[in-house]
Amino acid sequence: MEMVNIKINGMPLSVPNGISILEAARYAGIEIPTLCFLKKINQIGACRICMVEVKGARSLVTACVYPVNEGMEIFTNTEKVRRSRKLTLELILSTHDKKCLSCVRSGNCELQKLCKEFGVDDEDYFKGENVRYDFDDSAAHMIRDNNKCILCRRCVAACDNQNISVIGANARGFDTHIGSAFEKDLADVSCISCGQCIVNCPTGALREKDETDKVLEAINDPEKFVVVHTAPSIRVTLGECFGMHLGTNVQGKMVAALRRLGFDKVFDTDFGADLTIMEESNELLERIQNGGVLPMITSCSPGWIKYCEHYYPDQLDHLSTCKSPQQMQGAMIKTWYAEKMGIDPKNIFVVGIMPCTAKKFENKRDDQNASGYPDVDVSLTTRELARMIESAGIYFNHLPDEEYDNPMGDSTGAAVIFGTTGGVMEAALRTAVVKITGQENDSPLEFTEVRGLQGVKEATYSVAGMDVKVCIASGMKNAKIVMDKVRAGTADYQFIEIMGCPGGCVNGGGQPIQHAVVHNFVDLTAIRASALYETDKAMPKRKSHENEAVKRVYEEFLGKPGSHKAHEVLHTSYVPRPKYK
Repeated sequence: MEMVNIKINGMPLSVPNGISILEAARYAGIEIPTLCFLKKINQIGACRICMVEVKGARSLVTACVYPVNEGMEIFTNTEKVRRSRKLTLELILSTHDKKCLSCVRSGNCELQKLCKEFGVDDEDYFKGENVRYDFDDSAAHMIRDNNKCILCRRCVAACDNQNISVIGANARGFDTHIGSAFEKDLADVSCISCGQCIVNCPTGALREKDETDKVLEAINDPEKFVVVHTAPSIRVTLGECFGMHLGTNVQGKMVAALRRLGFDKVFDTDFGADLTIMEESNELLERIQNGGVLPMITSCSPGWIKYCEHYYPDQLDHLSTCKSPQQMQGAMIKTWYAEKMGIDPKNIFVVGIMPCTAKKFENKRDDQNASGYPDVDVSLTTRELARMIESAGIYFNHLPDEEYDNPMGDSTGAAVIFGTTGGVMEAALRTAVVKITGQENDSPLEFTEVRGLQGVKEATYSVAGMDVKVCIASGMKNAKIVMDKVRAGTADYQFIEIMGCPGGCVNGGGQPIQHAVVHNFVDLTAIRASALYETDKAMPKRKSHENEAVKRVYEEFLGKPGSHKAHEVLHTSYVPRPKYK
């Protein structure tokens, strides 16, 4: 790698040739502020917050896109630079809805942080015309408030990075705003509800539909038996909302907090994940042995399912008919558990704590009501749960570690790794290999070839004389690569795992929102994923079919994987949806 010698604020540095001034400044321990920049996703130099002085340049330059070269001298904190940044912030605020106290992003807003740093308050520095926009709350999962939009285009870039592209900059000049083609509502375009636009927005212009009031109402209703269950990845992300290190496993404190919020039972969605593997591995083997449609594709990610329905409606028969772990968990709570406890399912209120905004769409789908009532009543994001804990005055960091309730608190390491790309595949392989070979003790525990954050991964395993070829993709841009092969008939796989968000659930649209600096310079997804693998490694049982509670469910209620009863309760159907942008 060719290196060049530069100076930043008088400090001599040797840095790789061609990197941006923004990246070079990190070598000097200097953070240059930005509002629009997202590494590899949005590098457009639009917000003008990152302006710096370069010796010999006729004007300030944008640090996020301006490359360094030999002998360059850069100044990041001169009076001219600070005046420029402050003026830009004042101009942004001139059309910004400054209701910061009631904004969901207050305290975690990149615009608010910069205004504080540069001494910009809420005065009307530039008075004049100010366009007002109506909320777009048409979608099941989110609200768009263009009155808080700063036109950074991060949401547009995130949507493009997902290969969806249903939003963009409409109109020109002072009338520019973010919207869909022909000003359609989000509900009327092919949005897959992944929430990547939300998690990358620097302000409160985009937010999930907060359903915490519905949950509190149910908790306070004496006739409701309120059950909560938490997805695999939440245990290694929730701590971020309370200032803990990235990747901290807060499972015990999370369970304790949920009890203090007033839930009647606290279960683990990992039980539902283990159940999913039992049904999914059985379905895969049946398809292989009986000439069913192959490759079979996982159905755990509702964002991916909606994408397939919109963009590959002719390929729906490749999808596993298994419900997602969230929906399986809810279905079992309102059928088997309700029956055992003698509770009418109409009085059970099920809440899923999920890393995913698409779960808010999923629980409203048809064919997700095994008991005659919705399998899951409300899905809350990691962020919504954190806000509930804070508003209840619970000192999260000081809580003791507590255990999940039984029987649906029992789980395995295979379920834990569902939260990262490749995890569902590895969990399925752990059980499928045992089913094929009939050998429990000699079967492998780790299938490292399917691990990692590459967009598309492939592996082939020889099992009992049969080659099983698998593929893993995360993010819809990568899903398109794989699905084009499936459509063309050139995908020679038996099993494919696809997750809607890049990197899987640990990077879901409902996860804690981190400052762009973290996204740009820290491998956030890898840290969270590593924490899940470490948790799996420490589990006493690491294969889904070893889950004693799951065994009990089949003995008492379902019969066996793939049974008629299992299909009634744990399987679902899909519908072609129109593709429009």
